[in-house]
Formats: sequence, structure tokens, C-alpha cells
Amino acid sequence: MLTPTTRRRLYLILLLPVLIGLSLLMSLALRAADPARAADWQTARNDSSHQAPDPATTQEAVLQVYAARAFSWRGVFGVHTWFAVKPAGADHYLRLEVMGWGVRYGQPAVRISRYTPDAYWFGSRPRILLELRGARASRLIADVMRAAAQYPYPDSYRIWPGPNSNTFTAYLGRQVPELGLELPAIAIGKDYLTNGDFLANAPSGTGKQISLYGLAGLTVAVEEGVELNILGLTLGLDLFPPALKLPGIGRLGAGM
Repeated sequence: MLTPTTRRRLYLILLLPVLIGLSLLMSLALRAADPARAADWQTARNDSSHQAPDPATTQEAVLQVYAARAFSWRGVFGVHTWFAVKPAGADHYLRLEVMGWGVRYGQPAVRISRYTPDAYWFGSRPRILLELRGARASRLIADVMRAAAQYPYPDSYRIWPGPNSNTFTAYLGRQVPELGLELPAIAIGKDYLTNGDFLANAPSGTGKQISLYGLAGLTVAVEEGVELNILGLTLGLDLFPPALKLPGIGRLGAGM
């Protein structure tokens, strides 16, 4: 006969897959109903979302981090993230990201380009996760560029569990903790630690995480709160500000 404690643990174990399944079904429904969802990558919107300051009129340094829902079915599960940086006095932005297209044919995974910094990602409007300007941005841009050059997987891409675009963005956050970068719970791949590590700083630099190749792990940090990683999907609780974090849906509550 099961004890009350054992029964509670069993209920909790059974609740997790049900909660994950319901969250993903809700995300699927929301994604299907989204009028901005692109059905064809060739005709998907990719113009500026007008969130990056115009370099023609903005002399100060600008550092931004963006996230947008991934293309096609991938958008049910997560987002694509990237950096956009403009040094002081520069007349253009540099966009730093990892992409999988072309990697199998010898193209690098890390792309540093002058592509539109705040472009729609295959029809999905990006949102700003972080924005810094002025002297602090100028100093941290140099740190970010150095970290990007040291990324351990410049020619590798794997959509799940990583290394992917979010692995790259999280790596830059860990290497430059002064950014205080908190990535969305649905940034699948952010918990894939580089170089086979099992313990690392959280991407925000405000706590620690353990991870088994991005497939299972736990993050405890001031910015991220408590996040449980199950097969790359995140269940979590944030206290500052209060919110739930659910697979496919992301944050439910105050804040981003």
C-alpha cells in the first residue's frame, strides 16, 4: 500500500507530462491562429520591425538582443535569438547569430553580417530582450565580439537539443555576465552547455545551472528563477516578477 508521501510524488510525476502536453497543444492552437504566421519561407515577411535606432541619426553605441518565433512547426516550441550591435559612430549594425541553413554544405554556423538588425523572422515580429546604449554598450560590444570569436561550435548546428542559435546567444551571455541576459524559457538550446560541461553559470550570470547535454537539468538564478529542463522543454517559476514558465507558451505572468 502506498504511503501518502509516495502517492503525492507519483501524482507529481504523472502531472508533468500532462502539463507539458497541454502547454504544447495550447501553443499549437495559438500558432495556428496567428495571422502573421508564414506558410512559405520565400514570401514570409523579413523587413525591419523599426525597433533598432537609426544609425544615421544615432551616434552612440547600441547593443540589442532579439527573439522571434521560429519558422514553421518549430515556432510551436520555441524562438530564434540573435544579437545586433552598433559601435559608437558606426553607420551600420552587425548582426550576430547562428543559423543551420547551409552548414551541411560547408557554410559556417556563426553568421556575422550587416543584415537588418530588427528584421521580422519569417513573418514573426521580434521582441527586444535587452537594449543597452552609450559607453556601457560600447564596452560590452567589444566583449561580445570577442566571445563570438571563441564560440566552440562555429561550424556546427543541431536543432535539438543543441548547439543551435539559442546555444550561441546563451554562450555569449555566460561569457559576458555584465549583460544580465535572461533568455525566454522557450529558447530551446539555451541549456546546452558547451564543451561537455555539466555545471555553468546561468545565461544571466545571476545563478547556476546543471545540464545533461541540454536534455535534462535545473537552473536556479535571480533573473531566471527556478527552471526545470525536461528534454529541452522548460517548466519554471519566476518570483521577480512572479510568473510561470511553460513549454511552448513561455512566460505567463508579469514581465517578458
